[in-house]
Amino acid sequence: MKLSREARRQARELFAMTVVDGRLDTSRLNTIFGEVAEKKPRDYMPILKELTRLVRLEVASHHAVIESATPLDPANIQKYEAGLTARFGELTTEFRLNPALIGGLRVQIGSDVWDGSVQARLEAIKQQR
Repeated sequence: MKLSREARRQARELFAMTVVDGRLDTSRLNTIFGEVAEKKPRDYMPILKELTRLVRLEVASHHAVIESATPLDPANIQKYEAGLTARFGELTTEFRLNPALIGGLRVQIGSDVWDGSVQARLEAIKQQR
């Protein structure tokens, strides 16, 4: 089912009502979801799907996944968290081990990825040939 312009516009307006001081307000979000589901306006299912997509993107933009080849010590973890918070604002962080990286870090915030791993550098060299 294709999303109509009107449904997309309504979903964006509803999403804007859920954001308070730059952060998602879950109580408002739950209220809006409940009202839309109860009133069932025209194209309410596509509106809810688009609203869900916008919420998922917003949540992902405030969550950092940091992958490293070896376990990080607590001092480095705090350093990375402080640096990311200074640059991007309040974030939740998740640290993962990924031995395939060989060395370095890979940071993902939302759809943005910063890859400073040895694996990425080797792939870049391989692509140049």
